Amino acid sequence: MHPRLVAMPVFRRTLEVARPVEDVFAFIGDFANTAQWDPGVASATQSAPGAIGVGTTFDLRVLFNGKELPMTYRVTAWEPPLRVELRGEGARSTAVDDIRCIASPQGGTTISYSADLRLRGVFRILEPLFKKKFTKTADDAMAGMQTALEALTPRDPS
Repeated sequence: MHPRLVAMPVFRRTLEVARPVEDVFAFIGDFANTAQWDPGVASATQSAPGAIGVGTTFDLRVLFNGKELPMTYRVTAWEPPLRVELRGEGARSTAVDDIRCIASPQGGTTISYSADLRLRGVFRILEPLFKKKFTKTADDAMAGMQTALEALTPRDPS
């Protein structure tokens, strides 16, 4: 790698919401909901029906530089209602998203989200040029997550 080119950092964001941890995890852990909160995702669906757990895959169409690109995310860690980790693979990029939910004593939830996004192949040398764009995408996703979670209808406890 050229010495002046710096690899992309891991993006870390923290968010506080006034929702129970179980409700937050049920929504965020289901990556089929991603298009509802991340403006960088055009669509998201679970690849096959069934309960979500390690190995579950999601098909996303992510927006990158004005184009919709397919990515497949696979759940690699599933610890409800505390943590989900997903690894994404696409032709031009890879990603590792680690989402942790911590219940607050007041009944809300602290969400700790880290995303490690890497361009692949010849596109990797362009990472420094897209750093600002990726940072804005991470900020917009967290703002969208907060809005979506605040609009959620509470789950029926029965």
